[in-house]
Amino acid sequence: MQVNGPVLQVSEINRYVKGLIQGDPRLRDLWVTGEISNFKHHRSGHMYFTVKDSTSALRCVFFRRENMRCRFKPANGMEVILHGSLSVYEPDGIYQLYVSEMEPAGMGSLFLAFEQLKAKLEQEGLFRAEAKKKLPFLPRTIGVVTSPTGAALQDIVATVKRRFPHVRLVVAESLVQGAGAPADIVRALEALNRREDIELIIIARGGGSLEDLWPFNDEAVARAIHRSRLPVISAVGHETDFTIADFVADVRAATPTAAVAAALPDLEELLFQLKQLQRRAGAALQRRLQQEKQLLDYTVSSRFYQRPLQRLQRAQETLQRLETALRQEAVRGLKLKGMKLASLDDRLEAFSPLKVMNRGYCYCRDEAGQIVRSIREVRVGGALRLTFKDGQARCRTEAVEEGTGLER
Repeated sequence: MQVNGPVLQVSEINRYVKGLIQGDPRLRDLWVTGEISNFKHHRSGHMYFTVKDSTSALRCVFFRRENMRCRFKPANGMEVILHGSLSVYEPDGIYQLYVSEMEPAGMGSLFLAFEQLKAKLEQEGLFRAEAKKKLPFLPRTIGVVTSPTGAALQDIVATVKRRFPHVRLVVAESLVQGAGAPADIVRALEALNRREDIELIIIARGGGSLEDLWPFNDEAVARAIHRSRLPVISAVGHETDFTIADFVADVRAATPTAAVAAALPDLEELLFQLKQLQRRAGAALQRRLQQEKQLLDYTVSSRFYQRPLQRLQRAQETLQRLETALRQEAVRGLKLKGMKLASLDDRLEAFSPLKVMNRGYCYCRDEAGQIVRSIREVRVGGALRLTFKDGQARCRTEAVEEGTGLER
């Protein structure tokens, strides 16, 4: 084989091709669209994936320092628009797109990030109705998380003065827009939760674009609202605006003014209701008194109360008759019991062994103390014990004669 030119190493070829690609200005500022596949988010923070269309594929790298600015989470099958530059990875000789920006195709990245976080928190149960805390009926002190210079705070103060001026407001100042706002909102929420006098928290901000309201779509803010020991009312944006904070909060109010209306009754309306209840209670009391008076009149006019001594005398006579009858029945019962007892005593006396022994009889026991009932139980020379009515005699048998007894 004849070599007609210089022999290059693989690394030299890859370096040369890399220089050609990087030297082309069109390849340094590329916009590419395609479907993500083989997506891998490495523990280093870098993202590696491929974008493809119906016939081709392109390898991509999205380094950590760039992808931290991405507001949504890329996934396989997602159609995206990528901005970056083409270059060669020299160790493998593979050209790939080094991504600097990523947007979802067909929708904004903020909207996609909103939907992704909403689905995640909903699956975890942060939006469940049974997890919502009940608002206190008439809180004496309300905490407010908002900007001290915003119109939302002025609306809240004015509405509280109009509806229930006796309520005290404690404002936890916070940024409500910009990169530092989420951490500031979390700090303000936690500070209000540490106070014992606060009974309710309102998070408020005026209207704005999706980007302006984005701090209230932050995951850290959502979780801080969920773990708040105090009920939270979210009043962010206008009536048509919805944020993640609205879904997590215990109550969502369309405006800061509506938040105060949800937290406090109107004093004038409350006083009117109290007067109504007072009138109803008075009318009910009058009706009850009238019913009791009618019952008392009926009772007093009854025959019992007209001649009470006569009824009492009749009751005493009835009691005396019952006492006499009871006494007579007791005496008769005792007599019957006495006669029965005497009869039983006579029968017991008739069967008494002592009465038989008075006629000259005795009974005989052997050495073991057992009653001897037959001559067959007696043995010659055996000891016997004879019991008479007035004592006992011990004797010994000299002879046994059968058939000479009193048998019939």
